[in-house]
Amino acid sequence: MFRLAIERSYTRVGLVGLAFAAVFGTISVRLLMMAAFGEPPSQEHRVAAAATTAIRPDIVDRNGEILATDIRTVSVFAEPGNIYDIDEAVELLTAVLPELNATDLRKKLASRKDRKGAGFVWVKREITPKQQAEVHRLGIPGIGFLPDHKRVYPNGTAAAHILGVTNLDNVGIAGIEKYIDNQGVKALNEFGIVAKQTDLKPVQLSVDLRAQFAVRDELAKGVEHFKAKAGASMILDVQSGEVIALVSLPDFDPNNPVDALSDDRINRMNVGVYEMGSTFKAMTLAMALESGKYNVNSTFDTRGGVLNWGRQKIHEYHGTNRVITMPEVFTHSSNIGSAKMALGVGVPGHKAFLRKMGLLDRLRTELPESAAPIIPPRWTEINTITIAFGHGLAVAPLQASAAVAAIANGGFLMTPTFLKTTAEEARAKATQVLRSETSEAMRFIMRLNAVEGSAKKAAIPYYFVGGKTGTAEKVINGRYVKNRLFTTFMAAAPMDKPKYLFVTIMDEPQGLPESGGYATAAWNSGVVTGKVIERVTPILGLPPSFEPPTKPFPLMVKLGAYHANQVGGP
Repeated sequence: MFRLAIERSYTRVGLVGLAFAAVFGTISVRLLMMAAFGEPPSQEHRVAAAATTAIRPDIVDRNGEILATDIRTVSVFAEPGNIYDIDEAVELLTAVLPELNATDLRKKLASRKDRKGAGFVWVKREITPKQQAEVHRLGIPGIGFLPDHKRVYPNGTAAAHILGVTNLDNVGIAGIEKYIDNQGVKALNEFGIVAKQTDLKPVQLSVDLRAQFAVRDELAKGVEHFKAKAGASMILDVQSGEVIALVSLPDFDPNNPVDALSDDRINRMNVGVYEMGSTFKAMTLAMALESGKYNVNSTFDTRGGVLNWGRQKIHEYHGTNRVITMPEVFTHSSNIGSAKMALGVGVPGHKAFLRKMGLLDRLRTELPESAAPIIPPRWTEINTITIAFGHGLAVAPLQASAAVAAIANGGFLMTPTFLKTTAEEARAKATQVLRSETSEAMRFIMRLNAVEGSAKKAAIPYYFVGGKTGTAEKVINGRYVKNRLFTTFMAAAPMDKPKYLFVTIMDEPQGLPESGGYATAAWNSGVVTGKVIERVTPILGLPPSFEPPTKPFPLMVKLGAYHANQVGGP
């Protein structure tokens, strides 16, 4: 009987052993799977992981230099339901991540603690490897990491207003970054088509990083020297419409764009709208020539120095008090001469010409940010008079620059582009808005202004520069304020065959002893533009010409234009 009992116990012990083996086997397999693959993600985990996988293409300059790229990083998350002591967890995390706000983190963790499941909250996005090691060393249950991408801009502030920024989910929210997403990169990421950055072709901009650095440096020196509130500068290829460099100060660092949305950090070239002052006289003269009612030898009586129009009196800034030719209207920056030209064309013709030049509609480029021009609600003859010399119509400087580029390049209006292109591709899309004869006359007149007019400050020797100043009183509380100026300088080179347009604007520059107290454009924006031309043209491969061009303006010589034989030399 004893032996029978022992034999029966063998069977029971075996069954119990098998049961224990099955239980421990299941646990072991589960532990191995968790070690190898981790806990199956919840829906919240999946959503969070999807938000961290936005992969963006590199952005490079026209020479292939990196302007923006992605780096692999990680982000810290918490599962409040798996954290035993929230206060201790907060204390430990803020000790190694001091930029965290302890109160906010405690609220986030406590608000999800009692919900069903482990829950999910972000603790900190995009941490460094050192920070990851320190958090991991804490060993807090319920704290984990997810792979992430961080957008970096290795050149800091360079081209910040062009590049724009991304948010924490690596989605573009401004500038070219937003343009890239609008072109389909965001959709590719959402559908999971992009697995790695090399799946996306780099976006090549028209910007030359070397020129960008040089322009920013010269502009920053100028803004400081002339004690201006702000400034902006740009180089535009007049043959292709490419923006080679664009700077607006103050700017920001897209790696840490905390102040990017401040009002004083807008892109003044295409978001700000301003009265462009006498640079608009280039439009007026081109319109007059294109209308057929005037030619380069037309004359205008400015005697008396005042044009009376109803209750309005139009004064000259530097009057000649005599009859002057069309080129002299430009070189002496005559308000009366410009007004008489515009009145001769008429209000409908004036409006039609400015619209044809793209100055009455919002300019659209690859940059999502833009501003519409401010147009008189009721356009009468007095509006045409003031707009003829640059007052009463506010436009974006980039918009005005595109119109001046068309005047210089033979009459082809091109939408400025921030993407690398060719002159042939741009010309195929361009609209011819002026006759070649008009363009030659305007190039001659702009060159003459650099020889004997207000553009002398930017007339760098051996580059055959031409240009125009523009000084406008700012409108504050509906009134023009005489001592608060907005100055503009536009210069092109070389004027026989223009390649680049150089533009500088300054907001409220101050008069200095060296300028005799004057704060007009020639003394500040003109000086900066000259320094930019001198420094940047060698970088861009535009060689100096030690011999003056042969017959640069043959039609002007043939017509016997004012001083047509005096525009040569350095």
